[in-house]
Amino acid sequence: MSGPYIVAVDLGSGSTRSVVVDKAGRICGESRQSVQWTYPFAGWANVDPNVLVRSVEDTLRTVLAESAIDPPTVVALGITSHRESIIMWDRSTGAPVHDGIIWISSQTDDIVSQWSRQGLDERIEQSTGLRNDSFFSAGKIAWILENVAGVRARAERGELAVGTVDCWILWNLTGGTVHATDPSCASRTALYDIAAMCWDTELCAMLGIPTSLLPEVRESNAEFGVVRADLLGHQPPIRAVIADQQAGMLGQGCLASGSAKHTFGTAGVLTANTGSTPSSIPGMTASVGWSISGQTDYEVEGVVFSSGQTLQWLRETAGLFQNDDNVETLITSVDSSDGVVIVPAFGGMCSPHWRRDIRASISGLSLTTNRAHLARAAVEASVFQATDILFAFQKVGLATSELKVDGGGAQSDFVCQLFADLGRVNVVRPRQLERTALGCAFAAGIAVGIWRDTLDATSTWEVDRVFTPEMGEKQRDVLLDQWHTALTRVLQ
Repeated sequence: MSGPYIVAVDLGSGSTRSVVVDKAGRICGESRQSVQWTYPFAGWANVDPNVLVRSVEDTLRTVLAESAIDPPTVVALGITSHRESIIMWDRSTGAPVHDGIIWISSQTDDIVSQWSRQGLDERIEQSTGLRNDSFFSAGKIAWILENVAGVRARAERGELAVGTVDCWILWNLTGGTVHATDPSCASRTALYDIAAMCWDTELCAMLGIPTSLLPEVRESNAEFGVVRADLLGHQPPIRAVIADQQAGMLGQGCLASGSAKHTFGTAGVLTANTGSTPSSIPGMTASVGWSISGQTDYEVEGVVFSSGQTLQWLRETAGLFQNDDNVETLITSVDSSDGVVIVPAFGGMCSPHWRRDIRASISGLSLTTNRAHLARAAVEASVFQATDILFAFQKVGLATSELKVDGGGAQSDFVCQLFADLGRVNVVRPRQLERTALGCAFAAGIAVGIWRDTLDATSTWEVDRVFTPEMGEKQRDVLLDQWHTALTRVLQ
């Protein structure tokens, strides 16, 4: 195979992928490795940082070997990763001081509650666009500083570094020479002033977080060093770091203000481009979309904690079906969920409710309920939650007529059609669903001249199918009423 190629390293919640993208915007090689979290206590979610590094190294070597790509034809590499998760490590040895704390972990609830009692909620939201919630990185950093022996003193002496997953991987890929991130990742920490585009040093002081811990923030397609010599036999420059949801928005070509997409992944995230200035929607968050070649775009978003994760729970924990079962066939083998409603608050509920204190529930069970009804209810729950967020967006004039979708769940015609029916919006599925890695590759490719700009890069986007609303109002109202009744019970 001849180049030039971009390699995007995509660290999702459940797996790491290294993806080769050519100048036509096509994925022409991929290697994937699963990554397991640990759950030491109820509500906690951690990961071994060294497992993340090995997964990146293994998939990079594998994708180049299996794609028969000559390493020098890789002209740039980009990194995209799940957000809000953090890792802290020793600057001298590179050794983590604690397991990484994953975005969904609620082990920082007491810390953010204390900040709330101190009256910091409004201060945090005004500067960062985020809520004072254990979802975001600030509380996780504070937890390690307060709970791991000797760490605060070492941090204050400048011996330690902290960062989101992208930052940790960048440090390791460059052999410990670059401690940096981009504005999209920084803007999900609850420490970054999204209007001023810098760390909020005053806020960091209020929260007891030494700024010496934090990475340098560079443009999303800035120079981030080169891959260390021993890894690939070639040292391509690292020319993109971008958060996964923002990368997906770029990969979907959501460049115009008001354009939006929803990702049906482990979690679900609905994001909309809001142009060159921060904007907000009640119950949602505002962040930096990207800063590429001197242009910054902002976004608003709503997050569903448990989207595909609900099916994963039914399969792996409840044992209701196997990995090789065809879920689409299973859920369409019944005409409805027969009144079964799952409210998947496994880690609490995120946008627009922001209730980390509640637990998941299943209602409407009967003696005729079978695994197909439960699987269908799990899939419906992912769409119900996304629809609630869509309604909030539509109230302010966003995503009123068209919404792009991606992620593994968007492979399902059932999911896409239900979303169109409930949201009364045209749901547009692209031919290539893996938009996160593509968005990251686009950012890196622009930096090295593969594409002129974001418009040129995303011109390769192609539609697969448009789902238009078909369901009658009566059936739609029944489904939404069942969902909101079950949700209200849980939220009480």
